[in-house]
Amino acid sequence: MRNAFINELHRLAAADERIFLLAGDLGFGVLDKFRQDYPDRFINAGVAEQNMTAVAAGLALEGRTVFTYSIGNFTTLRCLEQIRNCVAYHGANVKVISVGAGLSYGALGVTHHATEDLSIMRALPNMMVFSPADALEAVAIAKAVCEVEGACYIRLGKGRESLIHQRPIEGYEIGRAIKIFAGDDARIFSTGAIAFEALKAAESLRARGLSVGLYTFPTIKPIDRGVIEECARRCRLLVTVEENNIVSGFGSAVAEIISELDGRVAMLRRIGLRDEFASIVGSQEFLRRQYRLTREEIFALIEIALTDGGGGRAANHLVKYFLWDYLLSAFAAAIIFDRRAREQIFYFSAEVMQ
Repeated sequence: MRNAFINELHRLAAADERIFLLAGDLGFGVLDKFRQDYPDRFINAGVAEQNMTAVAAGLALEGRTVFTYSIGNFTTLRCLEQIRNCVAYHGANVKVISVGAGLSYGALGVTHHATEDLSIMRALPNMMVFSPADALEAVAIAKAVCEVEGACYIRLGKGRESLIHQRPIEGYEIGRAIKIFAGDDARIFSTGAIAFEALKAAESLRARGLSVGLYTFPTIKPIDRGVIEECARRCRLLVTVEENNIVSGFGSAVAEIISELDGRVAMLRRIGLRDEFASIVGSQEFLRRQYRLTREEIFALIEIALTDGGGGRAANHLVKYFLWDYLLSAFAAAIIFDRRAREQIFYFSAEVMQ
């Protein structure tokens, strides 16, 4: 995905001398051809992302189309104030590229995980937010953002992501979701490279006779309100899938739209990091398994929601009833007899009910 985007940017730069690329002392090998062919339009700002962003804003305000490039958190969280005040506030034509979406840099730990960026960047006024699912969506977004004035955030995988699409995406319109296939019972909305897990889950569910559709959302802001509203009214279940914190992320954007609809709408379930850091170290695949971001989890959630005739839910409510009864009794005893026990009960209650 990363290489496809940069290669397309190199091609576009040949016809548009306004395109500049700034890097934070990264991208060796990936950016070499751009640097060699357009040396006057490439700047290595060094390990100084705040300065890089401010320089990009200055160039943009002088009529350039400027791309900044670095690892996920380095082009975003490290220089968030500059993005907010220098770029977004002024509507500057700066396109912020972050590489290593989600848990791509899993082995390097939390400092390199991009798992809050979608939430933060979509909260900025004047900022468009993009998260392609594969290399073909990345190419389509590269073309689209070069044709639009304004601040953009583009979240890319590190490389070797599996393809969702079988052919190039021509004439992609910013703000539109892409239908992979339709479904009447449930529809999965996914963004970013984790869409491949959603695809495999949907295929398995369809093989079991369930009518499950799949949409990818290359653009998170502006989001495709029309598709979300139509799906919410036509099917029983919507599931959002993202490699990001579910708090204020892609799933939250979908929930905001559904909450404003009148009448009966589909149930919504969100799959993503459950408001936590991925504090375990390992490969992206390993961390997805640890934090339940896999095709198996998506499959199980949808199958249970669509096939449970109520018995499973009733049993679940019964378990919760007896659990609450136990917790309340234990809590009352703890208040009377033991402060330490009371603290343990509080901790146990929070953990179990979560």
